[in-house]
Parts: sequence; C-alpha cells; structure tokens
Amino acid sequence: MIPISAILKAKLLIVDDQAANLLLLERLLRSAGYDDISSTQNPTEVIDLHRQNRYDLILLDLNMPEMDGFQVMEGLKGIETDGILPVLVITAQPNEKLRALKVGALDFVSKPFDIAEVLARVQNLLQVRLLNLETQKLYEQVLVEQDLSEMLLNNVLPQAIAARLKGRSKLTADHLNQAIVDSYANVTVLFADIVGFTAFSQGVSPEVMVGVLNDLFTRFDHIAENRGLEKIKTIGDCYMAAAGLPLVVSDHADRAAYMALDMLIAIQDFNASSLYPLNIRIGISTGAAVAGVIGKSKFLYDLWGDVVNTASRMESHGTAGRIQMSDATRQALSQPFSLEHGGVIEVKGKGEMSTWFLNNAVLNL
Repeated sequence: MIPISAILKAKLLIVDDQAANLLLLERLLRSAGYDDISSTQNPTEVIDLHRQNRYDLILLDLNMPEMDGFQVMEGLKGIETDGILPVLVITAQPNEKLRALKVGALDFVSKPFDIAEVLARVQNLLQVRLLNLETQKLYEQVLVEQDLSEMLLNNVLPQAIAARLKGRSKLTADHLNQAIVDSYANVTVLFADIVGFTAFSQGVSPEVMVGVLNDLFTRFDHIAENRGLEKIKTIGDCYMAAAGLPLVVSDHADRAAYMALDMLIAIQDFNASSLYPLNIRIGISTGAAVAGVIGKSKFLYDLWGDVVNTASRMESHGTAGRIQMSDATRQALSQPFSLEHGGVIEVKGKGEMSTWFLNNAVLNL
C-alpha cells in the first residue's frame, strides 16, 4: 500500500482548453494536498511535456480544438510503450468513455465535475500506478540480483554443473542438498606449480604477492577457456585444470598438452614485463576420475581419483620450465607432439612409472 504522503507528491498535469476548468481542477487538487501540478490549454504541448517531466497522472479533456484527447493519447503511446497511459480522461459524452478506455486511458471523470468523484478517482489511480511502478522497480532489482547470482554461480562451477544445480530449485531441500557426482572413464588432469614461490612471497608485500598470483592465474584462466579445459581450483600457488569433463570429449589429452605449452609461453610473457621473474613446473596425467559438487554450502566442483594423484606427482617430480606427463597421457595423445623420454620415477602408492617430457607440438598450434 502506497502511503498518502507519497501519493500527494505525485506529478500531475491538467489539460483543458477552457481556463475555467483548469483553474477549478487545480484548486480542487491543491486543496486536497497535491502541490506538484502543471497545466496547459494547448494539447499539442502534452507529448513533449510528458517526455520531459514524466507525469504520474494526466487529467485530459477529450474535446479540444486543433488536437483532441484521442490524438494526444495516440502520441503518448510513443512514450509509454507498454500501452498503459497515465491518463484520466475528462468528458461530458458518455459514448466517449468506453472508446477512451479502449485507447488506453486508465479511467474517466464526467463533466460537470463531482468533487468527491474527482478526488477519489485521482487518488485511486495514483495508488495503483505508484504501486505498479514500485513493483516494477522491485522486479527489476530481483532480475539484477538474479543475474549477479547466476554470474557468481557460473564463475564458481562449470556451466553445465551450475545448470543442473539451478534445475533443482523446484525440488525439496533434501534433493537440493544431494551431491552432484559423475564418473568419467578418461580425463586428463593438469597441475602447474610456481617454482620458488614461497621464497618469493617472503620478500614482497602481500599486495604484490596477490597481484602476481592474480596476473598469472588470470592468464591461465584465459588459456583454459581457449583450449577447452575446466579450471578446477587453485591451491596456494598451484593451478589445477582438467580436460574431458564435465562435458566428455575425445581429445582431452591434446587439449591439456596444448594448454601446458601455452602456459610456458604465458610465463615467458609475464617475465618480459614483470619485476619478479618466475618459473613453473607442469605435470599431466590421464585416467579415470570422479567429479562433482559435495556439501551444503560454499559449493566447489572438485575431482577425485588416482589420475589426480598421478598428475600431482608428475608436477612435483618434474623440472622447472618443463612439462612432464605420464605414459597414459602419451598414449592418449592423438596429435603429433615432440616428446622426450623422462625416465622412470618412483611415485608414492604407484611404484615405478615411465614419464615423458612434452617439448612442443609438431604442427602449428
């Protein structure tokens, strides 16, 4: 319910070619407490006046020379595109009332004026109109907040997973809190770690440290998007991404390989313009995995499985500035890459594993 104090602040325009009618209506409305009242005897001015002032209600006489009230309302439709005109028509002709309502007027007042009728119709129309405007503002605010929520959700979760989570909104709370979990027969996981970052962070301010991480990880985010990988998370100065989920693709190993090569170029570009030259170590492995969203709050899309541990070991047992991959990834590659055997390493829980260094792609990227 709109308070009467807000209604009395409404902007009104009275249109009548008879000066006596203008004076009568204005005095009547001012005596009721309305103080923002304009008037004109020239109907050709109404459209421009409304465009400039956006009146809450226009009291419009239908019978005027040069331009009648129906023509004025047709012109107002160019401003009020929803077809709802803030118009209270004034007429002495009963047959014009229905026509005016069909054109888009909100209501009518009969001549000669009945004081109680005029005040009641003006107040009722303003109540409805201002309430509709308030509702529209609230609706638009809800849409803005909804867009923001969806943007944040899509930044936290893969788009396909976010869509599934939003699809549960009509279900019960128990359904909403159920974990989203999917199994994948073959995915490729990539880990990248900034070499010597702990020592670097101890020698700079927190602002510089965070700025450097933000710069590098933003570059990696762009690469992941371009190469078709899903960023899983960052852990301190470690960056994790995966190919082949949540949407299954057959070239997941190639995508991860191309991303790793792009990351080496990105760190070189960073060093060329930075006061703090750094290096990265990258590990890649391929295999089965389980991925999904668990928990009831602070949703995080995560990945589990032996392939995650192996990719992490490929990174931690690797060499700065190089990309080390497992033999499973080498076998999964479908594009020609330049590879160099990295020997056999001992991997905790896995024993000895044959590894390969990825040097570059044989074809143009």
